[in-house]
Amino acid sequence: MAELILASQSPRRQELLRRIGLQDFTVLVSEADESYDPAWTPEELVSRLSARKAAAVAALAGPVPIIIAADTMVFLDDERLGKPRDEADAFRMLSELSGREHTVRTGVTVRQGDTVRTEVEATAVRFRPLTAEEIWCYIRTGEPMDKAGAYGIQERGALLVEGIRGDYFNVMGLPVLRLGRMLQSFGLDLFTLGR
Repeated sequence: MAELILASQSPRRQELLRRIGLQDFTVLVSEADESYDPAWTPEELVSRLSARKAAAVAALAGPVPIIIAADTMVFLDDERLGKPRDEADAFRMLSELSGREHTVRTGVTVRQGDTVRTEVEATAVRFRPLTAEEIWCYIRTGEPMDKAGAYGIQERGALLVEGIRGDYFNVMGLPVLRLGRMLQSFGLDLFTLGR
């Protein structure tokens, strides 16, 4: 099997790779430029940034390894919700998400040498209506402060979510079904690993 590199320091992405049987991979964090054109669609934004991250790591790692890069963003009515700047910003975001549906999009790029494949996964997430007190209690846990959209579905943020349509793991930052299919096209079948 070719060397595998994850172009992300996200502990959630690392955990998800291990869950699907990829135990032997290297983490190499991309120093890619994350600026973007405001005219880009949400799909263009996450796909171009993930491809840029993969290219930056490929420049360091060379043509042999298989590189996995991803960029996950939260959008409400196609407006990007990044990580909150402070508690007031987290309150604003969570108030806007309360009782509404938003979309989590991840651009995933798999690259080996000059072979590059980039795809986008979108998952719809609906929040239940939240009171101001519930929002402040959640903010006081500290959990929202380092997460796009100010919540983590895999932690206490699950208590805010009424339902989802699509890949749950995409909301955590890595659509594993799509990634598995992409890796297959690079000759890596996750069902036959270790056999």
